[in-house]
Amino acid sequence: MARLIKRGEGKKLGLPGRAAEEMVSGAIGSCVTFRVVEVPVAKPGEALRGPHLHHGYEECIYVLKGEGRTSSESGELAIKPGDVVLVPPEEKHVTHNTGTEPLVLLYFFPTPDIVASTENFPDF
Repeated sequence: MARLIKRGEGKKLGLPGRAAEEMVSGAIGSCVTFRVVEVPVAKPGEALRGPHLHHGYEECIYVLKGEGRTSSESGELAIKPGDVVLVPPEEKHVTHNTGTEPLVLLYFFPTPDIVASTENFPDF
């Protein structure tokens, strides 16, 4: 059965330095995870999120609004609206806002629960 899930109906996540809403995941019976994430413009001296990786699956990021940079073990990628970043399994990565407005990202994961298989790091 098709379902409609509206912004604000998803699970709010306490991710550092960003507002994240998990709209779809195993919690509602799905076999994938979909998140909408807004990364604000960094304030001077603000601690930014460190890198992380996902064991066993890739991460797909679509840039909806703003400008940013995805840093990974394989390099730096400047991102803007319409871009897609595909991060392979086991590769440390992090995305930061480099623009003057919020960076809005859509995240897709081919797994119903990413928490148990995500590992966070303080830096590269």
